[in-house]
Amino acid sequence: MAEVNKSSLLQSDTGILQEQDACVVIVRTEWNAAIVDALEEGCRTTLERAGAHVQEVITVPGAFEIPFGIKAFWEVHKYKDDRPRAFVALGCVLRGDTPHFEYVCRAVTDGILQLNMSMPVPTIFGVLTVDNQQQADERIGGKHGHKGEEAAITALKMISLLKTFKQPTAP
Repeated sequence: MAEVNKSSLLQSDTGILQEQDACVVIVRTEWNAAIVDALEEGCRTTLERAGAHVQEVITVPGAFEIPFGIKAFWEVHKYKDDRPRAFVALGCVLRGDTPHFEYVCRAVTDGILQLNMSMPVPTIFGVLTVDNQQQADERIGGKHGHKGEEAAITALKMISLLKTFKQPTAP
């Protein structure tokens, strides 16, 4: 099991350049609202602390709809000056008694992968896929850290990574 204390991800200055005014769009679900609210709060706070700002929060019905929400927003804003530099997908899928859990988890995972392969800006996977409420609670500030904060840090690191590709090299 992954433990937050074994990761250097939370050393948030590692790999992050000055990201003042970096626009990030959060796409979140209605399902499991209390958990997703906590993910969003951690994500938003971490981004704002780093000088980035949340351009918009888009709410979609469930995790299955996250990739469509991101792609639709990008298609409308991709040529605008304030286009997002990253998307953060936030949701929580709790295992139930039917195979629905596996279908939804696979669909959102594959959808976000496809977005990352086809769009020029990163989409960060901040969707909890857990067996029960306790596991969710452990990932919104419990023993497994705060996955909303981690998603924000990952977004900032990916924005910085893209910036390094665009900078001219010295002769």
